[in-house]
Amino acid sequence: MSTDDAFAEAYRAHYWAVSRFVARRLDGSAHEVEEVVAEVFSIAWRRRTELPESPLPWLYAVARNCLSNTVRGLSRYRRLLNRLGNHEAAHRRQTVESPDAERPGSWVLEALARLSSADQEVLRLTAWEELTVEELAVTLGCGRSAAAMRLHRARRRLRAEIDRTRTTVSARAGDDGNGGRNG
Repeated sequence: MSTDDAFAEAYRAHYWAVSRFVARRLDGSAHEVEEVVAEVFSIAWRRRTELPESPLPWLYAVARNCLSNTVRGLSRYRRLLNRLGNHEAAHRRQTVESPDAERPGSWVLEALARLSSADQEVLRLTAWEELTVEELAVTLGCGRSAAAMRLHRARRRLRAEIDRTRTTVSARAGDDGNGGRNG
């Protein structure tokens, strides 16, 4: 198979996986997601001679780098808008949902959000993208044992955050405002 054919096959087989990967990590418009995905496949085209036999983890690694560049650029753009102060995006109001509008499983997302970005990414790659440890190693650019250790540590820290959340919720549930006395 020629390198052009290998690229075409990788594009057909993994376009939507890479799109979902980017969309889950980029809190932006569909247009921004499409731009990042286009950049990923543009890089893959230029480096098509380097495409591995199983290209998805490699594409995820490229996507992570493209996302980092995009997030930095968007951050600079938002800082500029805030300095200018007269752009509608600078005056967007944050709305806060009512406490009873909790989404199912939101406690897991809250626990995940309290982890480092590196731990979050390792857990997302294995849970959302369903990567094996070997594929995780390719995506992170490290060895298999290092990837396995990072995953193990991230899972352990997530478990600690979940346990901490449950302890806090249990303590609140046990406090009825009467110092533990009923009625």
